[in-house]
Amino acid sequence: MGCLQYFVCIILCLLYYCPQECRSVTKPNIIFILVDDLRHLSDGTINLPNIQKLADEGVEFKNAFAQQALCAPSRNSMLTGRRPDSLRLYDFYNYWRDTAGNFTTLPQFFKENGYDTYSVGKIFHPGISSNFTDDYPYSWSEYPYHPPSEIYKDAAVCKDKFTRKLQSNLICPVNVMHQPSGTLPDIESLEAAVDILSRNNSKPFLLAVGFHKPHVPIKFPKEYLEQIPLNKVKPQRHPYMSHNTPTVAFHPWTDVRHRDDIARLNIPFPWGTMPYDWSLKIRQSYYAATMYVDDLIGQLMSWVDRRKTIVVLTSDHGWSLGENGLWAKYSNFDVALKVPLIISLPGQEPKSIHTPVELLDIFPTLVDYSGLAHNITNCQNSMDKSPLCFEGKSLKPLITDETKSVGNYFAVSQYPRPSVYPQYNSDKPRLKHIRIMGYSIRTKRYRYTEWISFNNTLFTIDWNKCYGVELYDHLTDRDESNNLYLVDKYKNIKQYLSRLLRSHVNRNYN
Repeated sequence: MGCLQYFVCIILCLLYYCPQECRSVTKPNIIFILVDDLRHLSDGTINLPNIQKLADEGVEFKNAFAQQALCAPSRNSMLTGRRPDSLRLYDFYNYWRDTAGNFTTLPQFFKENGYDTYSVGKIFHPGISSNFTDDYPYSWSEYPYHPPSEIYKDAAVCKDKFTRKLQSNLICPVNVMHQPSGTLPDIESLEAAVDILSRNNSKPFLLAVGFHKPHVPIKFPKEYLEQIPLNKVKPQRHPYMSHNTPTVAFHPWTDVRHRDDIARLNIPFPWGTMPYDWSLKIRQSYYAATMYVDDLIGQLMSWVDRRKTIVVLTSDHGWSLGENGLWAKYSNFDVALKVPLIISLPGQEPKSIHTPVELLDIFPTLVDYSGLAHNITNCQNSMDKSPLCFEGKSLKPLITDETKSVGNYFAVSQYPRPSVYPQYNSDKPRLKHIRIMGYSIRTKRYRYTEWISFNNTLFTIDWNKCYGVELYDHLTDRDESNNLYLVDKYKNIKQYLSRLLRSHVNRNYN
C-alpha cells in the first residue's frame, strides 16, 4: 500500500470510529430575502407562485408583525434584535453604535462565527441610520452592493398618458429597455446575488438580498399590469376612517400625495380621500409590482441548494391600500405592520403557524438553528448595553411543537406622532418633534393601542397623558374599522390588554 493510500485509509477509519461530536458539523448557508413595503397579502387577489411555493415547502407564520411601520427603525430593530425604544431610533437620523450601544447585528454574529456575509440591495436603510456604510465592516465581509440604476429611483421617468411628459409619478409601469441604463435596480440586485451564489464558496455564507419594490414609486415592467386587469381588482372594504377612531391614529400619506400624478388630483389635506378610480389603479399597480418581485424571487431561488440552506423571506413592514382612508405605512394598523414571514429549514416539514410573532424573533431563531455556540442572553431592558442580547425570542419551540402553544406569544409595535391632529410631518416625525408614542399589542384575536405622552429628550413616557385608545376584534373586524374601546362588552378585555401592554413596555423602560 502506497503512502497516500495508507494516509487516506487512516483518515477514513478515524472518521468512521470518531464519535459524532468530534466530527466537523456542516454549517447551513442562509439566504435572507427582505422585500420593501410588502404587506401580508391574503385576499386571494393575486397569484404569487414563487413566494407561495416557498411557503408551501417551509414554515409560514400567518401573524408576523414589524416593530414600527417605517423602514430604518424596523430594519435596525430586526437586524439587532432590539426594539426601537432600545435603539432610540424612530426616524432615519441616528446610528445605534454611536447613540444607543455597540449592539451586534444578525449578519455580524454569523461573520464573527466563520461565515462570509453579503448584502445585496436594500438591507439596512441607507444613510446615517447605518453609518452611510450599511454597517460595513461590522456586518459584512464585502462592501454592500447597491444597484447603479438606483440613482434613478425617484427620477422623472414615468410617461404620463395625458401630458405625454416624463413625470415623477406614484404609478409607474415602464418599458425596462427605455429606462436609464436599460434596467431596473431590483434586476441588477438579482444579478449580483446570483453572481455570489455562483462562486465556489469554501465557507458557509449568509446572503441578504433586499428587493426595493413594491416601495414607492410603484415602478415595474409594464407587462405585469396585464396579469392583474383593473376589473379584477377588489376595492378596499372601508375607504373612510371610522368616526370612533382617534385622530392621532390617522396619517396624511404625504409621500403619496406629493407624487406628480396624485398631486394633480388636489386631494384636500389632511382628511381628503383618494378617488375611487385611483384607489383601484394604485392597488392594481401595487399588486403588479409584487408580481414582478415574486418572479425575481423565483429566479433567485433557482440558484439555491435547498438541502443545505436556511431561507428566510419577510418584509420590513406592510402598506395600507386605502383601508380606513390610509395609504402607505406610518401607522399601528394591521395592514401597516403585518408582513409575510417564511422560514424554510432543511429537513423541516412544512406547516403554518397562526400564533403572533415579531420580526425581532428572526435573529434568535437563526442563531438557534445555526448550531453555533454562543453566550446570548435575554436583554434585561431597553438600557441593557450588552453587545449581544435579544428582546425577541426564538421561534424554534413553535416550529418544533405544533400541538400546543409554547410561552406567551404576542406582538408589540409602536409609532410616533408630533401631535394629536395630522399635520405635514405626522407620517415621519423627526425625533425632536415627537410628542406622542402609540404602543400597540397584537394577540391572536385583538389589537389594542394606547397613544401616550413621550419625552423626546429624556426618552420617557407618561401613561397618565393619553391621547387615544383603540381596540379591534379580528374575529369580527379584520379591517380594524370599528373601535370597541368604549363598548361595555369588551371592558374586561380592554383592561387585560392594557395591563399586558403596559407591563411589557414598562419592562423595557426600567
